[in-house]
Amino acid sequence: MNRRNFINAATLSGFGIATGVVSCAPRPSVKSSYHTIPKLKLSLDRIVKETVGLRPFRASGPRIAKEEMGSKTIIHNYGHGGSGWSLSWGTGNMARQLVLATGERKIAVIGCGTVGLATARLLQEKGCEVTIYTKDVAPNITSSLATGTWSPASRVCDPKVAKPEFQQQWEEATRFSFRTFQFLLGMNDIAAWVDEYNVSSERPTGQTDISQGGESFHLAGLVAERQELAANQHPFKNKIVNWRSNMMFNIPSYLHHQMSTFVMLGGKIKIQEIKKLEDLDALPEKCIVNCMGLGAKAVFNDEELTPISGQLACLIPQPEVTYKLITKGANIIARKDGIYLGGNGLVGNWDTTPKREYTEKFVEVIQQLMNEMRS
Repeated sequence: MNRRNFINAATLSGFGIATGVVSCAPRPSVKSSYHTIPKLKLSLDRIVKETVGLRPFRASGPRIAKEEMGSKTIIHNYGHGGSGWSLSWGTGNMARQLVLATGERKIAVIGCGTVGLATARLLQEKGCEVTIYTKDVAPNITSSLATGTWSPASRVCDPKVAKPEFQQQWEEATRFSFRTFQFLLGMNDIAAWVDEYNVSSERPTGQTDISQGGESFHLAGLVAERQELAANQHPFKNKIVNWRSNMMFNIPSYLHHQMSTFVMLGGKIKIQEIKKLEDLDALPEKCIVNCMGLGAKAVFNDEELTPISGQLACLIPQPEVTYKLITKGANIIARKDGIYLGGNGLVGNWDTTPKREYTEKFVEVIQQLMNEMRS
């Protein structure tokens, strides 16, 4: 090749690389790439708080229904189990449709958790005048004690009890919620995509364990499907590792954003605990949306509603740790406000007092996994 031809060839090659038109070099595939997973700095003295949250579980699934009670119309939207964060927009939209059908424009929403806030915001979008009545606000609410990851089917129902039509309702709510969350991405990290790893000694059986957060349903085409990594793609020795990208919610900033936006658009928040039906009857609004979660058990005599408690231990943030990891006996959830360890679920337990032995178990399981990691 003479000098002129060489220069022409080099110029064309450079043009192809710059514009993306031509590329003869082999591209590394995502499947064959190595996953660098920073080790977690783990010790009991790095734990800054321990909390216990109660998930409002109904075996038949969340209650989304209209009920006439005297002069009031009650729209129920509660009982999401471990899927409240993920389904909040979707079931909120279903509740909104029931509200709009009444013709009322002044609406009361009971509860200021993630479900109540999403429902209130959706009603504002349709021009409703909304007042939230709540016993307390974040961080002193159950929604502040969640893990904060996209898990729309976690403890959402017992598949053996739920009616066949529930799955279609769940799919509708899941799709609506997922679309809505996409508009929140990039807004001060209130929602973000992260790597999620499932590390185990054997391949999953596919059986659902409600107490451990098993996914009752699956909807393809939203988050990426799980991929099993080869042994040379991860640092965990002699382990089966599955990976996917998943969404995570940074709970304090998310709840602050929701409350601030609600108030900015004219919404009102009144601290007022609802203990009995007479308290609802005394409200000035004729249409009331019940987003009370476990509080609905006593007020509406819902015998099906039961708590599933889950303890979390919060570690000091570690900037390079940005993933979620699930292993037998414990989980890691890295958020902006800290790195949370969890993994238990006690059905029917109302006790919100943290137990040190659970935290010690989480630390022991994760520490052993970290010790076994290759450098």
